[in-house]
Amino acid sequence: MTNAILALEDGRTFHGRAFGHSGTTSGEICFNTSMTGYQEIITDPSYRGQIVTMTYPLQGNYGINTDDSESASPHVRGFVIGELCETPSSWRSQQSLADYFKEHQIIGIEDIDTRALTKHLRDKGAMRAVISTELSEEDAIKAANETPPMEGSDFVKEVSTEEPYLWEGESRLWTIPSVTTKQETNYIDLPPVKYRIVAYDFGIKYNILRSLRQSGFKVEVVNSRTPASEVLAKNPDGVFLSNGPGDPAALTYIHKEVKQLIGQVPVFGICLGHQILTHCFGGTTYKLKFGHRGGNHPVKDLRTGRVAITAQNHGFATDDKSLPDFVEVTHINLNDQTVEGMRSTKDPVFSVQHHPEAAPGPNDDKGFFDEFIELIESSN
Repeated sequence: MTNAILALEDGRTFHGRAFGHSGTTSGEICFNTSMTGYQEIITDPSYRGQIVTMTYPLQGNYGINTDDSESASPHVRGFVIGELCETPSSWRSQQSLADYFKEHQIIGIEDIDTRALTKHLRDKGAMRAVISTELSEEDAIKAANETPPMEGSDFVKEVSTEEPYLWEGESRLWTIPSVTTKQETNYIDLPPVKYRIVAYDFGIKYNILRSLRQSGFKVEVVNSRTPASEVLAKNPDGVFLSNGPGDPAALTYIHKEVKQLIGQVPVFGICLGHQILTHCFGGTTYKLKFGHRGGNHPVKDLRTGRVAITAQNHGFATDDKSLPDFVEVTHINLNDQTVEGMRSTKDPVFSVQHHPEAAPGPNDDKGFFDEFIELIESSN
């Protein structure tokens, strides 16, 4: 392996060994506390423009397979870990993490004290960084400071689909066989389609599309620049706003179109979709110090008092004080009291900041997809 350096914009450096690809890469560095799911994280479009640090020390131990990707390709700018497993062990593995990174020209760096790095980012905040196998410390720090900041960035235009398509990613649903239902195989038929929806692709994850179909939706996916008039002309039963990367405040061209959908059709948003709705309601978003990324965040439903452990991946949040009176905050993060869900009391619109579809992470809040069906049914 080749020696590599990780340099932060504040001058802190870490030395390790590169794997996958060599060269230089830059982006905002953040950390994820999930203990599993590195492939889903690497292929999540919401990580576009970011270098991801995994706090769990061993990565790559179960390899890479085509079924677990959350998009067609990796999106991370770089990957920072403590130790790389070079000989993955899983019956589902098709290639090693190092070979996958080599194929897609992603730079990984191992032998990093990820605990020290994570504590530094928690103290100082997420910042710009560079991984390089060719630059000196001085030049790497300089390159980190020349990297464009996440504030004001629009990475949605880089990850959104160019052409609309119908989601047909599965014909049957994989499950664990149930003695109660006398199920004998690992597959059951998908439920019949109840409603047709249009999903805006701001960086949509495959498991969101799977979850929507498994809940009874037929899903047509459209580009982030699709006019509201074009969506409404399809006469959908509802509209879904997906997750995605970058600064929600920079997406004014998207705000303009989504505003025209509110009150015309039921709308459900997740993550970036939630933040976009915040701006459409007249509210504002702000950058979190180091973001929420992992599968262990407690979220409280203020309507019922129920607490769910959730999957999260976001660096911006809704300012609850900026929301108008007709928007009700329905969920909060119990770690820092940030907004995790809201709904309009005027129109059939609701959203959540976290990821009910998980991948990776717990499935405590999977019921939001059923809530979308209830919203459509109550609006008819």
